[in-house]
Amino acid sequence: MAIKESASQTRDVLKQHFNDLKGTLGKLLDERLVTLLQEVDTIEQETIKPLDDCQKLIEHGVHTAEDLVQEGEIAILGGVGEQNEKLWNFTKKASHIQLDSLPEVPLLVDVPCLSAQLDDSILNIVKDHIFKHGTVASRPPVQIEELIEKPGGIIVRWCKVDDDFIAQDYRLQFRKCTSNHFEDVYVGSETEFIVLHIDPNVDYQFRVCARGDGRQEWSPWSVPQMGHSTLVPHEWTAGFEGYSLSSRRNIALRNDSESSGVLYSSAPTYFCGQTLTFRVETVGQPDRRDSIGVCAEKQNGYDSLQRDQAVCISTNGAVFVNGKEMTNQLPAVTSGSTVTFDIEAVTLGSTNNNEGGNFKLRVTISSNNREVVFDWLLDQSCGSLYFGCSFFYPGWKVLVF
Repeated sequence: MAIKESASQTRDVLKQHFNDLKGTLGKLLDERLVTLLQEVDTIEQETIKPLDDCQKLIEHGVHTAEDLVQEGEIAILGGVGEQNEKLWNFTKKASHIQLDSLPEVPLLVDVPCLSAQLDDSILNIVKDHIFKHGTVASRPPVQIEELIEKPGGIIVRWCKVDDDFIAQDYRLQFRKCTSNHFEDVYVGSETEFIVLHIDPNVDYQFRVCARGDGRQEWSPWSVPQMGHSTLVPHEWTAGFEGYSLSSRRNIALRNDSESSGVLYSSAPTYFCGQTLTFRVETVGQPDRRDSIGVCAEKQNGYDSLQRDQAVCISTNGAVFVNGKEMTNQLPAVTSGSTVTFDIEAVTLGSTNNNEGGNFKLRVTISSNNREVVFDWLLDQSCGSLYFGCSFFYPGWKVLVF
């Protein structure tokens, strides 16, 4: 059924496209014809005027001569006295008329002769382009390979399925299954993109196409793939003075309020085995006490996550574990930086070690293509963790997913 449906759609697309093309070509040819006819009218009007003026002067001279000849004949036929007076008037009038003067007549080589210059080779050129126009592909050159659910988002990965196709750009679209309209969400050279603002437990469709190297047109769309996320979106706690939140509460902006403290997640929505991502959209003035990280529980009264039962990175790149700064350091956080936390449980239950913890987690923090890996000891087992951030100066904006 899918083959018949796609074949039917392809037929309709081809018919519509070539009908539109015929209409457009006809319109362009009509416009060109009107332009050329206007040129003919203009040249005709401009070049025929001197000849018309010359003809009128000659005709006027001929009529004047005819009148004079007729007047002379009448003078000859009259009486002697009357004849002398008429002959004197005739002679006087004839001396004032320049019958031997003619207007300047243009040379024959200067008289325009209009013709249409039409090059039949345009038919061959157009024919060659028409014969090469359009192709029918049995399958798109790119297909969606994988959909990975994230809290409030879905990672979409795609790949080429035509080895001969050289892709310059990819274009990803998505829509809710209840919608009739796909919308662009990514255009670029990457083969992976995380689509954010995904509502949990709602089905979405995704499709991708590609643009060949040096080409303008896009390839056919891939077969649409359906995906959804069952994971609860990460949200910052609303109503905390000092931070303004986006409508989905996944973006926090440090405002101008002098209030300080840690902005926590609204719930412990991070689970071990997942990747927690912070993307810094804009930056403010950095401070060594700034922090972005995760913690076992909310603890009010602290102005930073640089404390016990928390791990974090400061905006200068320093990493803190339970309040202690590590020797290893990451690059400083800048606008566009992405900081990720990957945490896995190492031991469960009580352990007899001298470090005082009974629950060990393996933490990997990555930023700007660098990463640090360490063990984090907690006082007790945690099924899920809070995340948080703290900035001492305004302007910092952080997206979490």
